[in-house]
Amino acid sequence: MTASSTPWTGARRRVHMQEVGPRDGLQMESAFVPTADKIALIDALSAAGLAKIEATAFVSPQAIPALRDAEIVLREIARAPGVVYTCLVPNLRGAERAIEARADELNLVMSCSETHNLANLRMTRAQSFAALSGVIGLARQAGVPVNVSLSCVFGCPMEGDIDPAVVLEWAGRFMAAGARGITLCDTTGMAFPSQVSRIVGLFRQRLPAAELTLHFHNTRGMGLANVLASLDAGADRFDASLGGLGGCPYAPGASGNVCTEEIVHALELMDFDTGCDLALLLQAAARLPGLIGHEIPSQIAKAGRRLDLHAPPPDFALWRDRALARDA
Repeated sequence: MTASSTPWTGARRRVHMQEVGPRDGLQMESAFVPTADKIALIDALSAAGLAKIEATAFVSPQAIPALRDAEIVLREIARAPGVVYTCLVPNLRGAERAIEARADELNLVMSCSETHNLANLRMTRAQSFAALSGVIGLARQAGVPVNVSLSCVFGCPMEGDIDPAVVLEWAGRFMAAGARGITLCDTTGMAFPSQVSRIVGLFRQRLPAAELTLHFHNTRGMGLANVLASLDAGADRFDASLGGLGGCPYAPGASGNVCTEEIVHALELMDFDTGCDLALLLQAAARLPGLIGHEIPSQIAKAGRRLDLHAPPPDFALWRDRALARDA
């Protein structure tokens, strides 16, 4: 494939793939994945060349028991040079725990939808901003960078569309408070490509210094299309989840996040440089069914890569010889 053959050709443009499965994926699972298995999974992901890995969340064990081993996981993983190990923290206590466990980055969450923020976090957006501003202050004192994930950027299942001006206002306020990066999250899979392109373009114009990440779900089958629209608008960082794990309690029946190995497979075919070893990602994905007790959504894990070829059917030689005999 050459740069002139398709508008989607990456011409080796660098794309930073950021894995959220160990947090965003496993927190949705009813089965507790043993701590040693979590550590081994993150180590396998580190070896696969991901730019960033959201390793865990420092939340109440009662709220999310699946991640009750956060300190042990973060302290015992084998940290690969150049990989950023980030953790979700909801408050000052979570931030203190994450900093003590040597998190490379803190990831904070607030919704652009007032209704969703109240339903999910039990606070108004103003209350969330005030609390998270305190977390940013603590992180800056400790020299730990902060990313803020804004939920429901592309739509709220209770409010509908969100005005992009609202998104940009909150993003700007968090950047002014000291955040290094902003993640625009399609929390319930409501995004569509032209909308994505517009919002990414507006964000780049308004906040060019922000490290911008896009976080898509594949709820309505538009995950890859939204990634491509983002790339076309200038984005180069994407969250994804191994095996396509994940979901949201406010989107009944929703599928998970865009699948890491599917996005890497597609982008590499288009000559983007993801920095990832797809074979190692597939090996890591193959571990998941045994850990979580059910199949994973990943189509690449089921069907294989595009050029993973198969042997002809057992009677192929017989029919080939008969066909050739008719021409003799």
